[in-house]
Amino acid sequence: MESQARFVANWELQEVKGVVVAIDVLRAFTTAAYAFGAGATSILLVGTVAEALDLARSIPGALTMGEVHGERPKGFDFSNSPVAIANADVQGRVLVQRTSAGTQGVIAAATADRLLAASLVCASATAAAINAIDATPPTYVITGRFADGSDNGEDDLLTAQLIERARRGDPIDAVATARAVAQTPWALQIRGSDNEHVHRQDVQFATDVDRFDFAMEVEREDNQMRLVPRR
Repeated sequence: MESQARFVANWELQEVKGVVVAIDVLRAFTTAAYAFGAGATSILLVGTVAEALDLARSIPGALTMGEVHGERPKGFDFSNSPVAIANADVQGRVLVQRTSAGTQGVIAAATADRLLAASLVCASATAAAINAIDATPPTYVITGRFADGSDNGEDDLLTAQLIERARRGDPIDAVATARAVAQTPWALQIRGSDNEHVHRQDVQFATDVDRFDFAMEVEREDNQMRLVPRR
């Protein structure tokens, strides 16, 4: 009998091995996917605002995107919004991304043998990439789950479960999952936000299941986490 996939929080990743998939549907890895869709070449994932700004300054033409507590950090070019990045001119550019959940999950999974980042917009491509790498069930990181209980990461868990169904060849229930994600507390907060760094259509963009035909894999080199599209 096939072993089961694991669904874990960032703090449960000590010495994790095998294939690890960091999930952030609202919004980091949805924003990343739209950035690639708009022509970005790679995305460097970091843990702090200072790292992002320093790294971007060291790379000619690099741009920064992300958030702290939902706000675009001072000095960043873009917020953590798929709507904003989809309409930006990032063709041929390197981006540096820092978020409160998604990029932290990637960093926490540093010991993974292979590391992917995913959301609903690239779900089936991610499932195919997992199976192409290793038939062993992966570990899914529910990056929106916080230890203080402020968010249980329901949107990320629903997304991970859809990807796992796709990986196993089961019906993915795309419409039902998209609707469920759109009704999670975080999605409702985004849709009702008057924050200038949040677009109410971000949820609509995030729940467009399989909009893109690529997965996103993290390459580790020179102490950097570089996210690249994989077809």
